[in-house]
Amino acid sequence: MRLNYCVCAMKGELRILTTSLKSFSGVLLAALLLTGCDSTPNERREVARTAGRELDSAARTAAHKLSRVGKATATYTKSNRERRARPLDPRQQLAMEAKLLGPYNGQINALTPQDLPAAYGQLVRETRAQRATWTDRDWDYARAVYQRLNDQLKQVRMDMPARDEVRVRARQAEFVSLQAGHAVKGIDAATRQQPK
Repeated sequence: MRLNYCVCAMKGELRILTTSLKSFSGVLLAALLLTGCDSTPNERREVARTAGRELDSAARTAAHKLSRVGKATATYTKSNRERRARPLDPRQQLAMEAKLLGPYNGQINALTPQDLPAAYGQLVRETRAQRATWTDRDWDYARAVYQRLNDQLKQVRMDMPARDEVRVRARQAEFVSLQAGHAVKGIDAATRQQPK
């Protein structure tokens, strides 16, 4: 999962590099085509040298950005591990469950195959609504509620109709996606704190 966060954070940097390289290669090709017909070998060599220097500069910039993202990811991952190593407060866990599950609060272990799709739906709706104000620790509590729902799903999954299981899987994917978005923002913030 941590690798996915790193990859997501680096995609933006790679997209910038790819765009730069595409535009650079287009300029190089145009320059070579325009100068190829009526230019001297020395002129073509100078165009190639200039293009090579620009490519080297773009590669150095990209390598530096990737290095910064890698260091930020390592820092973010380390702080996450340290935070997650601390046990969750049971009272806060119950409070988060009440916020996220609403009418299903306190009933996770009694949820039936028919109840679970709606319970996951409630979890995702509330996560979407509240995530903007959540800290990393709030996400830890939300993950604990999500994990308890997953544990209940394992207990009753064999009795769940396929159409309901598909709905549950979609809600699980959305929750994980929301969580990954938060992690990418954290890695991005850590990258900005890295020395340039």
